[in-house]
Amino acid sequence: MGSGGKHIRPMLVLLVAKASSIAPTPRRTSPPLSIERINEPISSNSEVLFALAVNAPPLSASKQGGEILPTQRRLAEITEMIHTASLLHDDVIDMSLVRRKMPSVNAEYGNKMAILAGDFLLARASIALARLRNVEVVELLSTVISNLVEGEFMQLRNSANKKGTPEPKTEAQESLETRLPDSLAPLSRQAPNMREFTDEITNQRFEYYLTKTYMKTASLIANSCKAAAVLGGCNELVADALYRYGRALGLAFQVVDDMLDFTVTAEEMGKPVNADLKLGLATAPVLYAAEQFPELDVIIERNFKQDGDATTALQLIHASNGIERTRSLAAAFCEEAVEALSILPESDAKKVLIQLTEAVVTRKN
Repeated sequence: MGSGGKHIRPMLVLLVAKASSIAPTPRRTSPPLSIERINEPISSNSEVLFALAVNAPPLSASKQGGEILPTQRRLAEITEMIHTASLLHDDVIDMSLVRRKMPSVNAEYGNKMAILAGDFLLARASIALARLRNVEVVELLSTVISNLVEGEFMQLRNSANKKGTPEPKTEAQESLETRLPDSLAPLSRQAPNMREFTDEITNQRFEYYLTKTYMKTASLIANSCKAAAVLGGCNELVADALYRYGRALGLAFQVVDDMLDFTVTAEEMGKPVNADLKLGLATAPVLYAAEQFPELDVIIERNFKQDGDATTALQLIHASNGIERTRSLAAAFCEEAVEALSILPESDAKKVLIQLTEAVVTRKN
């Protein structure tokens, strides 16, 4: 818990708040809430044992951006609380014993304590969220929590509907709206009679993977960016553009994470590598490698469960161009993120948001 982390999510909220503060056509109809107001309970019966209130001064304004509002600052805190809670729960589900080069909470204190700690953070985040007194922002962040659970269910299920008619998409799945560039989408095979699975199934797997990635990672970033714009009084056009920025950046971030699982050491990552294969999960490098090596299809279908499956998969992944294509996919998402920012005026904060897309593709941990 005390090992920190990248804190990229709260940093994004604050940068979006800065960059969007000078966007055109604000829709704010009332004065922004003070720090005292957002620390104030809405109901007389909503007192809690541990106080969250921190009477910190507002972050200062720059020459190219307005002051970050207390509600936006609190949103950054809420975003990190939700993210940390999801990590606590994920480590229990995945039985992971290491997080950020240190023993995970479940390894140190047990599963019950880790689950309760995650629940507590979500509860406190929900209280802080309600006290922002903005119904749209409450809906956006509540959607994030729902998506996190949906994504976890997708991961536990671990595969798309493999045979028969594809299942209808949920509203959350439809919200992904991600279209892969033709050069990066899974390629059609030249000899379909040599393989057991159809190209439709291959594409379905990739769509399933991206949808799960949106649910578990990109939804929090996308909806937090939009919420920051909403709290700042931006119009719907700007708020939606910042949602698209966060969605594309979040997808790129996780795609790179999946690539690093095959390219760096556990020491560099701060957690075990090749973990996805051990959990029976096929990520982008595996799915791309299967385009070159049809024998991976059978291994993916049985979730890498037979002896030697993980070793064979690793060999084929490194023999293929799957890792490079995964890097190109992340770069394509980053280009999409930068394009979404074109609606914003030039500012120091916007420059940093663009630089973050470059850092995501080149990061090593």
